[in-house]
Amino acid sequence: MANNGLSKTEKKVAFSLASVFGLRMMGLFMIMPVFALYGQHLEGFSPLWVGVAIGAYGLTQAILQIPMGILSDKFGRKPIILAGLLIFAIGSLVAANAESIYGVVAGRALQGMGAIAAAVLALAADLTRDEQRTKVMAIIGMCIGFSFALSLLVGPIVAQHLGLSGLFFMTAGLALLGMLIVQVLVPNPISQAPKGDTVAAPEKLKRMLFDPQLFRLDAGIFILHLVLTAVFVALPLDLVDAGLVKEKHWMLYFPAFIGAFLLMVPLIIIGVKRNNTKGMFQVALLIMMAALGSMAMFADNLVMLSIAVVLFFTGFNYLEASLPSLIAKFCPVGDKGSAMGVYSTSQFLGAFCGGLLGGGAYQLLGASGVFAAALGLMVIWFLLTFGMKNPVLLKSYTLEANVSDKQSAVTMATELSALTGVAEAIVVLEDKVAYLKVDDHFDLREARAVLRSVD
Repeated sequence: MANNGLSKTEKKVAFSLASVFGLRMMGLFMIMPVFALYGQHLEGFSPLWVGVAIGAYGLTQAILQIPMGILSDKFGRKPIILAGLLIFAIGSLVAANAESIYGVVAGRALQGMGAIAAAVLALAADLTRDEQRTKVMAIIGMCIGFSFALSLLVGPIVAQHLGLSGLFFMTAGLALLGMLIVQVLVPNPISQAPKGDTVAAPEKLKRMLFDPQLFRLDAGIFILHLVLTAVFVALPLDLVDAGLVKEKHWMLYFPAFIGAFLLMVPLIIIGVKRNNTKGMFQVALLIMMAALGSMAMFADNLVMLSIAVVLFFTGFNYLEASLPSLIAKFCPVGDKGSAMGVYSTSQFLGAFCGGLLGGGAYQLLGASGVFAAALGLMVIWFLLTFGMKNPVLLKSYTLEANVSDKQSAVTMATELSALTGVAEAIVVLEDKVAYLKVDDHFDLREARAVLRSVD
């Protein structure tokens, strides 16, 4: 009888890699709610440069995310992850010792050069069975969400007591702790999962960019992180203007994030029960649009701003949790690594552009101008969703295929496609692997029997 739970090793992989990812992302997130308030002593400070500093990591992340994943195929996952964390720590130290905002920008860009997301996810795939991989990725995703919530609490408190430099020193320490976890707790893979399913393949990227469903999702994550970064350039300054002293901002952010998480749960339940992911997706967008409209209209009203922050995080949490899952469901079988590579690049590029938009718009138009510009982008995203489809609920499997020539690969793919419950089957001769997308009627034993019978 098959074991439907995570093995001891898979649990260790899930929680150790989630910790590494969470520590690193927390280091990136902590600056967002505090930099505009605690960086005003830096030489060259201006709203525009605040935005550049907050979003600078996104540009180098976007450029290096896919290459670092490919390098992990060549040199191994752990060496690339360790090197990325070390680069991130060095960037944190550069920012900590900077006396001008330009030095902070350089440090943030260097932080982004430690682009380890693809390598971490690929290592998680290497060390887990394909039927358990979704659970492991979900644990990593939840840890990232938790790290964001925790950063809203810890960032303002650390900045209040240790200043901006202390926050960056703490970020460097978190990166070093991540290196220790990788070295001591993360198992070493004996063999790697098929690279086409875990790391972006350059020859497939163009196809991912022009897939209409994937394009909507990639555009969506770009806009979502653009809006998030832009809002956090303006919102801390706006809250101070509305009467909330900077030392108390965590008292708004953290409860708002937790409350928003609880409000998000009904959206998920309704979407699953009614199989109406598209409808709930659009509801979440409308909630964020309402939040941004309220921020723009009531920029000097602390009560309305507080309500808007709760609404903003409600929509954001749902969309942030839903998008990776939708990418996995819409991407062609066997191309998950490439699809996630384009997705991650779009996400980080959005963060960089959000910093530019937030800083520039705040300098020219003030906080209300930033929120209005963000609202306009959310409207564009909402219009894009009208062509979005509800995903068919399918599972993905990656199975070893002992095929020796093209004819046996074609025969195997044909026989697998004919099995009950198989929606799509691809056999890759070079990798000796079969990629399947299946529904609830699929019987894994039948597929394995086919794999054994065809040689």
